[in-house]
Amino acid sequence: MLRRLLIQNFVLVDRLELDFRAGFGALTGETGAGKSILLDALSLLLGERAEGSVVRTGCDKADLVAEFEIAAGSPAIAWLLAQDLSADEGVVLVRRVVDAGGRSRAYINGMPATATQLRELGDFLADIHGQHAHQALLRADAQRELVDAHAGLRGLAKEVGGLYRDWQAARRAREEAERGMENLQRERDLLAHQVKELQDLAFSVADWDALNQEHARLAHAATLLEGAELALEAISEGETPLGGEAERMAARLSELAGYDNSLGEIAELISDAAIRLDEAAHALRRYRDKVDLDPARLEAAEQRIEAVVSLARKYRVSPEGLAELLASSLVQLENLTQLADPAALLAREASAHQAFVAQATRLSAGRAQAARALGAAVSEAMQELAMAGGRFEIALLPEPEGSAVGFERIEFQVAANPNQPLRALAKVASGGELSRIGLAIQVITSESQSTPTLIFDEVDSGIGGRVAEIVGRRLRELGSKSQVLCVTHLPQVAAQANWQWRVLKEISGTESISRLIDLDEAGRVEEIARMLGGVNITETTRSHAAELLAQA
Repeated sequence: MLRRLLIQNFVLVDRLELDFRAGFGALTGETGAGKSILLDALSLLLGERAEGSVVRTGCDKADLVAEFEIAAGSPAIAWLLAQDLSADEGVVLVRRVVDAGGRSRAYINGMPATATQLRELGDFLADIHGQHAHQALLRADAQRELVDAHAGLRGLAKEVGGLYRDWQAARRAREEAERGMENLQRERDLLAHQVKELQDLAFSVADWDALNQEHARLAHAATLLEGAELALEAISEGETPLGGEAERMAARLSELAGYDNSLGEIAELISDAAIRLDEAAHALRRYRDKVDLDPARLEAAEQRIEAVVSLARKYRVSPEGLAELLASSLVQLENLTQLADPAALLAREASAHQAFVAQATRLSAGRAQAARALGAAVSEAMQELAMAGGRFEIALLPEPEGSAVGFERIEFQVAANPNQPLRALAKVASGGELSRIGLAIQVITSESQSTPTLIFDEVDSGIGGRVAEIVGRRLRELGSKSQVLCVTHLPQVAAQANWQWRVLKEISGTESISRLIDLDEAGRVEEIARMLGGVNITETTRSHAAELLAQA
């Protein structure tokens, strides 16, 4: 539930800190006092689009913070953990800062968040029913979404939409392939030839490096052999080889070390050098024996290099890129092979259609069950809302071909009076009837939802008298299961609330400021009397107000 709300520099509010309570709370006040400002602030905190006009005149930014208590097992906890936004001690803090330019920053539990994340989290925290929600019920898409939400079918409906799009994509692929089969076949043949050339080359990057090294060695074999011979002669096979001279010098210095010990260290260094030179001589002999003056092998290496370079040039890649080109060409060839195969395309389309039909059929069954239950519940509520004998049904109008929303259109139908035929809600309901039916639908669907906080913004417009009292009772009943907040102008509804706040607009200099008063029992009597009697409040009006409160 919503525990605390902090509003700073928002529309007409300079600073307001509110502690909310459980049950059914009513927000009342004069028209224009700013009753809906609180709900506008909550809407922003739950991810609604931000505009710079919400920043209080003369301020650079508006700052909004809400604290929600989340029960153990709430889906909000799993969502927070999945987003790496921990929910410590069953509390979640949501913050939104909006500057005068309309730019906003959002935070969840102190961590930066997006407006999308606020909306996703908000679905688990609160449900706001706006002033004109009943007008939205005239739209076919709103009717369908309400039924799906009431029945817990949103996820399945989204899946059906995706499967339908997959099916249509497969159908378009098959139709395009049929129209362009000749071009596809030609493209496939060219690609198959390219793959064959690359596979016949049997190229790998490792082989390419080894081939270049072998070519360099074969191409310069004579020079390499000459250099090795010269070095070998200088070290060990010449008239005065370096190795022998080093050994003699080391021996002589070792003899002289008897007179000066420091020459012994030098003799060791020269002796080490003599050993190294001997090792180098052995290595040079092995290298000399390995160097091969083989024109045939050189020619073969050059032909191989030419083949690689030529194919790389042909396909406009580097030699090192030929292996990657082969891999991508194989994938393209596989795709083109499928596209050029009518049977494979038909099978893919049939499989996609079958998956769509299976889930859309499940969706239809769920909608049918929800439509019957919701229709009966709204019809029952209509009897209490001055529409005795009226009926409400939800028709599922078949669309055999199917669409992204399933196999049916959903249409709300109503007969406001006995013996009248059912007709589309959009065509027959008057303004007052629409308000009452819309309110009944909103209250009934809210009862079935697990959202802990339900907010109603003047959804009771268009009703009054006994009907208003019944609506207030329904909201009070709803408040025993969830936290309910309602902005209302009807005293009968406000009297049913467990607690009540009054919103006032005051003029300070040239500024208008909204503030809020938490009403005690005496204050509630005065406020409800004002709502009943207007400017001049009499004792009779106060007595009536007290009676309304006593009957709640």
